[in-house]
Amino acid sequence: MNATDAPKPPRRLAVKTARPERRLIGIPVSPGIAIGPVFGAHEAPTVVARHKIQAADTQAETARLDTAIAQSRKQLLKLRARLGNLPEDSQAEIAPLLDAYLQMIGPSRLVRGARRRIGETLVSAETAVMDETDAITQAIMSMPADDDAAGRKRRGDEVREVGRRLVRNLTHAPFRSFSGLPEGAVLVCESLRPADAALLDPSRLAGVATDEGGSDGHTAIMLRALGVPSVLGVAGLGQAARPGETVVIDGVAGTVVVNPTVETLAAARRAVTAFARVQQKLALLRRLPAVTTDRETVELQANLEIPAELPLIAQAGAAGIGLLRSEFLFMNRETLPNEDEQTETYRSVIEAMGGDPVTIRVLDWGGEKDIEALQSEGVVPEVTDENPALGLRGIRLLLRETDLFETQLAAILRACHAGPTRVLLPMVTTVAEVRQAREIYDRVARRLRRRGERLPEALPPLGIMIETPGAALSADALALEADFFAIGTNDLTMYTLAVDRGESDVASLYDPLHPAVLRLVQFATEAALRMRMPVSVCGEMAANPKLIPLLLGLGLRSFSMNASAVPRVKQAVRATSMSECVRFARKVMEQTDPAIIREMVMA
Repeated sequence: MNATDAPKPPRRLAVKTARPERRLIGIPVSPGIAIGPVFGAHEAPTVVARHKIQAADTQAETARLDTAIAQSRKQLLKLRARLGNLPEDSQAEIAPLLDAYLQMIGPSRLVRGARRRIGETLVSAETAVMDETDAITQAIMSMPADDDAAGRKRRGDEVREVGRRLVRNLTHAPFRSFSGLPEGAVLVCESLRPADAALLDPSRLAGVATDEGGSDGHTAIMLRALGVPSVLGVAGLGQAARPGETVVIDGVAGTVVVNPTVETLAAARRAVTAFARVQQKLALLRRLPAVTTDRETVELQANLEIPAELPLIAQAGAAGIGLLRSEFLFMNRETLPNEDEQTETYRSVIEAMGGDPVTIRVLDWGGEKDIEALQSEGVVPEVTDENPALGLRGIRLLLRETDLFETQLAAILRACHAGPTRVLLPMVTTVAEVRQAREIYDRVARRLRRRGERLPEALPPLGIMIETPGAALSADALALEADFFAIGTNDLTMYTLAVDRGESDVASLYDPLHPAVLRLVQFATEAALRMRMPVSVCGEMAANPKLIPLLLGLGLRSFSMNASAVPRVKQAVRATSMSECVRFARKVMEQTDPAIIREMVMA
């Protein structure tokens, strides 16, 4: 028998084996556990070749840009009309952002710049939009790092999103669609833009995971409002997860498990049940008072950076707004907001709080914050200080530009009849600044009364931020001039330790538990208590449940934090006694080694 005649071995059938489990780490954004099949909603990238045009074509290119603007406006208005399908809280989150997009496709810096580039540099409409978008976002993001880094990133993302929409309409590129999203699926994509939230149905969606994104952007805020378990910034997710495969999203731990084993699935289902129990307990806390076990009352309030966060404050059960950052009113616009505009905005926020107090911090421009309207109207120089943290910022600018200051104070005073209101001065370092600010405050009130405005007999309290060592060490003197203190521990830590936490080389030295920082907090608190004056903490220390016993022991009874932190901080308050806190604080303040302090506090 020839070799060729030998019987051939039977052909083996290919066996399809499941891919092994893979666990990825990302940024937890919206709490909860989700189990479901992957639904990939990917958007094809827009490929645009930058090119020049002839001078004779500028009018045609400008007309193309105008058409894209009109089309973008139509899309955004249609998107806004669809908000009625979302929960009421989610509508309140997304609507203001879509309004900001609509404003930016009006006579904005982006549109003006794109038109100018078409005419002056002879480039196509797409090229002009991309170049102007890049220029604006680079200007925003290249500012020195500061406590408003998250705000700068949000503003940059807003500009990019509007530029992206204009370019896709100019090139007739299709937008992402979620129409085929099956019920119970987990949305997995490279990135999720805030405007996409209006296209999602939280009743059908199990969870969200993306390759890109972070915890501070508009997308994160909106996913929390939708109540969808979400993890963003999961590196390698797009390559690891295939459509139809099962994934487990843990929006608390920040993990994404692709192709979970039977054991992992069983553990995830148990985690779903456990998370539901925890949420029920936290939900019950919303209506319970923030009191210690020995019945000492503690005030827990929320910080507000943009009005879109108002629903989150209501959900968290915060007892008011301890820090309303008014900078959002001045961002992404060509001109400064007038008195009427500001009045209406403040009034709407105060009314939304339903009688709970609202503390409005007046404009805290610090040189590093890109507010075009301040520059275009000549209020601040276009070239910022070499070291903006030590330059013209906060109250220093307001006392120099009194018209700007008086307009804002007048708006707050006109709105304050809507509910309990306080006024907060940023970056105060001297007694003279408080006295000068109060003179202006009283002068504005007299002028409004002469004008016939209805103001309360006792004006809203005028307080100051304690955010520098100089302010903390002179707290005794400042307490004689101010009505209340708000200790900003973020800036206080930065200035005390000479550390910019945005600089990777020294970020590890940024430590709010450094004994020098704690002693300054203690000194300022005791100065306020001696005057029987309200004092609160509104920095990140207030949001950490582990730090609450120490801060309570130092004498603090009022805290303002991001809304999502309120339930857990309340839980920490209700689990401790004031007598234990005082003893614990005394032991901590005897220490000089930051490592030992951290070990004691974080145990």
